[in-house]
Amino acid sequence: MKKVVIIPTYNEKENVEAIIRKVRSLEDDFHILIIDDGSPDGTADIVKGLMKEFPESLFIVERSGKLGLGTAYIAGFKWAVEHGYDYIFEMDADFSHNPDDLPRLYDACLNQGAQVAIGSRYCNGISVINWPIGRVIMSYYASSYVRFVLGIKIYDTTAGFICYTRDVLETIDFDRIKMKGYGFQIEMKYTASKLGFKLAEVPIIFVDRTKGVSKMSSGIFGEAFWGVLKLRFRRIIPRKK
Repeated sequence: MKKVVIIPTYNEKENVEAIIRKVRSLEDDFHILIIDDGSPDGTADIVKGLMKEFPESLFIVERSGKLGLGTAYIAGFKWAVEHGYDYIFEMDADFSHNPDDLPRLYDACLNQGAQVAIGSRYCNGISVINWPIGRVIMSYYASSYVRFVLGIKIYDTTAGFICYTRDVLETIDFDRIKMKGYGFQIEMKYTASKLGFKLAEVPIIFVDRTKGVSKMSSGIFGEAFWGVLKLRFRRIIPRKK
């Protein structure tokens, strides 16, 4: 089964080589696709240098500027489907998601019946390290708000550490996915759920980045808040094949 981990980057020179080497060191053969949004710090150059070492398993798509997290993942999803991958993962570049948890997400889909496996910070209480308490509270109650408005039975609705099976991404109409920031994560989970796919949460420990700069902003939360209300009344239909 072909597996690829999609990692969006913008100014991640402190982390990108280490995360690539860690993922490639895993026993399971996880390929890596970097989606770089024109990082001025040379992130893409580091990746292209490593592609000489990992020519069959490391790839990059370069984009001309910051176009949003959601559009980065959609570009990666389309690339992964076109290249015949069976399991497609989302993961951050900054080690807030532990690469050692990738096989657990894979197992949830391969052996436990999930079609979307979510690395969850909140399904077993709160498992977050090094976040300010205000951000923990905001994130936790944001997921509670999403569950209330959308009726989705997922504790960590904004999670960005995910494994999708190929059929999920072939069914979702990406042209109808509207949110571009972290609201994108909510919209993808809700869409998959409404289309009848099985979602499962896998407990993880989330550790805030120690290198580089967070891309979080108040605008991202604003988009998610209002986007969820709009999403509640949107008709969800599969992509035409």
